[in-house]
Amino acid sequence: MHVLITADTVGGVWTYTRELVCGLLDRGHRVTLVSFGRMPTSAQTSWMEKKNLAYYPTSFPLEWMQDSESGIAESAKYLDQIIATAHPDILHFNQFCYGALECGTPKIVVAHSDVLSWWKSVHDDPFPQSPWFAWYRDVVSKGLDGADAIIAPSRSMLDTLRENYGLSSQRVNAVHNGRNADLFVPSAYKTNCVLTVGRLWDEAKQIKLLLDRTHPVPVRIVGTLQHPDNGESFSLDTSANATFSGEQDEAQLRALYSESSIYVATSRYEPFGLAPVEAALSGCALIANDISTFHELWDDAALYFKHNDADSLAEAIRLLSENHSLRTEYAQRACERARRLFIAQRMVSDYEDLYFNLTSKRAAA
Repeated sequence: MHVLITADTVGGVWTYTRELVCGLLDRGHRVTLVSFGRMPTSAQTSWMEKKNLAYYPTSFPLEWMQDSESGIAESAKYLDQIIATAHPDILHFNQFCYGALECGTPKIVVAHSDVLSWWKSVHDDPFPQSPWFAWYRDVVSKGLDGADAIIAPSRSMLDTLRENYGLSSQRVNAVHNGRNADLFVPSAYKTNCVLTVGRLWDEAKQIKLLLDRTHPVPVRIVGTLQHPDNGESFSLDTSANATFSGEQDEAQLRALYSESSIYVATSRYEPFGLAPVEAALSGCALIANDISTFHELWDDAALYFKHNDADSLAEAIRLLSENHSLRTEYAQRACERARRLFIAQRMVSDYEDLYFNLTSKRAAA
């Protein structure tokens, strides 16, 4: 089967795409990949070496970026030309807008995030009535309406789509993201410390919550401070026991996960979250904000702090950092759950089944 997949190079969607593409290629499928957002770095494309993959990198803007209207229109024309030339059997779009393309090929739209639900979670109020938000909602609605199947990485994300766009249940489904578990190995000598990884410029990640209190163990914060859309750099005031490590490559991140004993997921809005999965596969105990996504994904395999509450977070860190046996128990729970539910091979199989189902329906029509 020939699958055309779109991706972006700005965040975790790129990691998700790599896992999916590699899994499909290993199973003998043909893949055409088109990326948006910004041109990829050599580190981002190194995995493509010796892969039989047709890849079209672009710097067209993403739909959530401000003033992206003309760029989205141009990228749709560009993508339409690739589809007409490549003749894929199925289209797997990791952006909403391309679901509106009229090309006669089955289309899947995967909802990794949504500006409207992000806004409501971060600002606790409805999104503004502005021309850009009206344009964005219209573009997303048309993309969802044009899709043959709508996928999200969690049921919680599907619920927000239903709330914001009134989706019918017939075309929607949740497929958990997955990672290659063999890439992550816990160290035999864990350091009693806290690690968190994320986009520090993104208010939804709420990483500053960790800095509102002093903790009994060292805290390491990893991520970028610079917004990819407007280039604005956000400040981060670290305390005496917190250090900021900036962006790290994958090898450096794996080492940090491996060495750390506790991973904290502070997000107030999170459709899925690959970093907690990577931490769990690395033997970290998980502390998570009390939001529906984390409860859905991790159940009793994480220790939860009260919703957006710095005092409760500090107490959870104190509890795990001072109790080795409890910390070990939570680490084992998280690792077992991640290996059961969030591995790449399972994700690839779920998408493979969906591809065959849609192409079979189209052939029978």
